[in-house]
Amino acid sequence: MSSPTSARNQRKASQTAARRITPMIGSLLRFPHEAVMTRMLAALNQHGHDISPTELRVLLYPGPDGKRPIDLARQCDMTRQAMNYVLSSLESRGYIERNTVGATTSVVQLTDRGWELVPVIRNCIATIEKEWTLHLGRRRFDALRATLLDLSTWLGKLD
Repeated sequence: MSSPTSARNQRKASQTAARRITPMIGSLLRFPHEAVMTRMLAALNQHGHDISPTELRVLLYPGPDGKRPIDLARQCDMTRQAMNYVLSSLESRGYIERNTVGATTSVVQLTDRGWELVPVIRNCIATIEKEWTLHLGRRRFDALRATLLDLSTWLGKLD
């Protein structure tokens, strides 16, 4: 015969097991994204570029070159004020410049120093893709990439 304490522990264990939930698609997309962001920041740091996670968001594909600050703010889901703060930081360190076009519009342009970031980021991603291909196998990795490309196009994020 089991003791009341033993029965209570068994009930508690089964309740805990019932509360465990599997991650949904948002988490399953976020975990690899976090790993990629961490690696890109480390690669940039190793190459002498002190870029913050927020600044990196602005620099990610398709990048800020030729875009208006308001469009970058929307792309990064931030306020115009927050984007101006980020752009000021990048500008003061020589990664971008803002050029006036027309009476009231400005666009962001990468400087030569800003363009130095592109191969660092792309090489980092190429290394990650090789590692993930080794882990998943070529067929599964290609299927993952094709699926994400299709989904991104369907969502209107790519042409």
